Amino acid sequence: MSTLPVIAAVDGSDDSLRALEWALDAARRRSAPLRAVHVRQYAHWAQPEVLAAEPADPQDDPVLDRVRAHVESLPARPDTEYLALEGAPGAVLPELGSSAQLLVLGSRGRGGFASLLLGSNGMAAARDAECPVVVVPRPGREVHGEAGTGPGSRVVVGLKVDGPDEATLEFAFAEAARRGARLQAVAAYPWPAQPWMMPGELPPPIVDQDVIQDETRVLAEGFLAPYRERHPDVTAETVPAAGDAAGHLVAASPGADLVVVGRHRRHLLAPARMMGSVTHAVLLHAASPVAVVPPAPPED
Repeated sequence: MSTLPVIAAVDGSDDSLRALEWALDAARRRSAPLRAVHVRQYAHWAQPEVLAAEPADPQDDPVLDRVRAHVESLPARPDTEYLALEGAPGAVLPELGSSAQLLVLGSRGRGGFASLLLGSNGMAAARDAECPVVVVPRPGREVHGEAGTGPGSRVVVGLKVDGPDEATLEFAFAEAARRGARLQAVAAYPWPAQPWMMPGELPPPIVDQDVIQDETRVLAEGFLAPYRERHPDVTAETVPAAGDAAGHLVAASPGADLVVVGRHRRHLLAPARMMGSVTHAVLLHAASPVAVVPPAPPED
């Protein structure tokens, strides 16, 4: 099959098994194969600078045995491959994204500190993988604020009106179409306004918040228009929101099928890959699965 697979990173933890269930559903919706991957951590005495992955025998892996037994018990399952690798998971998992259409993992694995909300492997994959990465949180995360209302499935996307990312919006619309879900586009704007003033300057005229909100809505609607044309079956709602974008996205996450956020584009002064503070906060605190979408490659 030529379709790129959906990859589920598994390590035997409950978190990774929840990610496996999400990945199974995603593969079915995409008519794509599933690849369950277990990256065995190098021994502690191994050289930390050695990052390459070595193939291992998937038939001699109790983690994959458990995954295989579960998947093969399902009445309707995608074509599934089981892959065991040995290496540093934080380096190997992001590399898998170059041969996948989606990489799915749990918010925590077996190692590290149990109190952390997101493990280092999830952070590395969300920051560095070439494909979209979905992080599935543990159930029961408390979220304060008003969640989205209305019946049916819902996908939430963060929309930056000062620089929307095409890959993020296209992924969100396509995912909503696959799920028969409505799309909530959260467009945050800074408020209260904090103008910079030089000594001796007069303060600027007072800005009406309703005006800023209306302008934000108009900009957002303009950015969404071409995606609505390409996905006419998706009902997209624009939600202008004053203040912290991450807080509004987290507040909208309870009950959502997915929250979709973008990753920063690399540029000359910041050549390393970065997630951005909003994406980082949403990954840590959202109650629903979160998809982190890498930016579209620049056009030549």
